[in-house]
Amino acid sequence: MAFAVVDTVLSGHASSIDLATMGLGLSVYATVFVALMGATSALNPIVAQHFGGERLAAIGATYVQGLWMALVLSAVGMVPLLFASVWLPWLHAPSEVEAHVARYLRVLALGLPGALMFRAIYAVNTAVSRPHVVMGLQVTGLALKVCLSYVLILGGFGLTGMGAMGGAIASVVVFWVLFLMGFSYMRRSLFYDRFTIHWAWPRWSAQREILRLGIPMSLSYALESTSFTAITLLAARLGTTVMGGHQVVSNLAALCFMLPLSLSVATATLTAQAIGAQDPRRARETALTGMRIGALVATVTVLVLWILRGAIVGLYSRDPAVVAMALTLIPYLAAFHFFDALQTLASFVLRAYKRAIAPTVVHAAALWGVGVLGGYLVAFGGILGSPWGIAGMWLMQSVALALAALLLVGFYVGLGHTILPVVSGSRRVAGGNA
Repeated sequence: MAFAVVDTVLSGHASSIDLATMGLGLSVYATVFVALMGATSALNPIVAQHFGGERLAAIGATYVQGLWMALVLSAVGMVPLLFASVWLPWLHAPSEVEAHVARYLRVLALGLPGALMFRAIYAVNTAVSRPHVVMGLQVTGLALKVCLSYVLILGGFGLTGMGAMGGAIASVVVFWVLFLMGFSYMRRSLFYDRFTIHWAWPRWSAQREILRLGIPMSLSYALESTSFTAITLLAARLGTTVMGGHQVVSNLAALCFMLPLSLSVATATLTAQAIGAQDPRRARETALTGMRIGALVATVTVLVLWILRGAIVGLYSRDPAVVAMALTLIPYLAAFHFFDALQTLASFVLRAYKRAIAPTVVHAAALWGVGVLGGYLVAFGGILGSPWGIAGMWLMQSVALALAALLLVGFYVGLGHTILPVVSGSRRVAGGNA
């Protein structure tokens, strides 16, 4: 998120065209990246279960196969980025921006392999309870990104500012530096010797295991991100003031989401480790405790947002009309965030058990069926009386997230009666074989 904030702020100081290029280009790249990231994220529950079960050699093998998977995915994702000029006219962007965006995406395409392979390193380190390694790498990468983006976007040290294109070049450099630092660290640190990491060609059996979990995870991530993108595109019909208020609240939602997202990763990792250790009781206690903590943190976040809503919104804009519009959406954000936290935690926990189909189906039905389609009907179709405008879209997205949370939490609670005997039985079989 900080990478995007840095480039957006600096591009805004370059020119309005650079800012528009950065905004559209980042949206497209993020959609491609998030959709592909789900498959590399599948490494987390797979490796965490191996780690919990002390199958250490399997971790090294899975890590290597994950790097191959990231390379294959990047080849797929580079196609729409390299040939953006073919499909960009469909978005009806201003002609002076369209050409810049096409060049911007061609540059970012070169960084996609590094970015996805780093996500594999991210997933593996998180799964083996070493998130501090990833944190150190990302903080270093952010410092490098700030320096490079400042020089390349605005100019300095004898270099002419390149605007948004400079930000893209800086991102490509940082993506590859992050991957190379992470890859080198894992080769040199003695901690990873136990995993017997060594070169191997892609194996279809291992790739199939990653894809079996990764494809529904990618679809689920894509459904979540594109549903909110669709709402933003629909909001653009309602004018600059409405769009400005929507952007303020949507950015607040994205910032607040970092808390439940990090809790979800932690909960899913520890749950998967317990599953791998054939300890179903600890797995279930960990999952339910994570959900309770998530609900508590979401409640506190909502209360802080409500109490400080005027001051927080005032930090984003000095335009009274934009501020007033954003304040009307804060009540919807409160419900939106609480239910988003619950459904995210439940989704990650289910993936820890390698149950990824249910979140995908629920997200398709709830976020697109109720959220986007229902939001459009309430906002523009007058299905609940006169058209609600942007408030209708936020209302229905909140309802959609509430439905998703109810279904996913209920699915996990109900699934407990079938999961526990299966895992317990596998422990008895393992003990017997030993």
